[in-house]
Amino acid sequence: RLEPGLSLRKTLIIGYGNPDRQDDGIAWHILAAVARYFEYPLPSSWEEGFQPSPQHPNLELHFALQLVPELAEHVAQFERVGFVDAHTGRVPEDVNIEELCCEFQASPLTHHLTACSCLSICEALYGKTPEAILVSVRGYEFGFTQTLSPYTQALVEPAVEKILGWLQA
Repeated sequence: RLEPGLSLRKTLIIGYGNPDRQDDGIAWHILAAVARYFEYPLPSSWEEGFQPSPQHPNLELHFALQLVPELAEHVAQFERVGFVDAHTGRVPEDVNIEELCCEFQASPLTHHLTACSCLSICEALYGKTPEAILVSVRGYEFGFTQTLSPYTQALVEPAVEKILGWLQA
């Protein structure tokens, strides 16, 4: 638990992915676990969104199917931002945390925006570059269900622990 009275810097945690594609929705499950930790009211589904917590006014949780350029305006309002997403094994660790740079990254897919590109838009349009990390969690199965695979489900708690450690830093 975070120490009582610990004041968090103004922080946004954005989880993204498709909850209807099994492990691709891991970010939703991680955000829900963080919400339970901070005693936020839990939405009944990922579509509802998280309500602000009066006990933790400097921490906001946000879930999206994908990152979009319009998020940059919201990101600019925070001192730091944590992005949470699934990975398919491109990094060796099952739960990886990395500091992000502020740079535009071209994508072969016109509908794909990286966290670094979101930060780049934030800087270009609003002159703000919040401190940012990406927590990526290994997905194993990407079927058409909202239930995580057992392997990925076991990674929710370690990912939450990494996020809580970052929040205290």
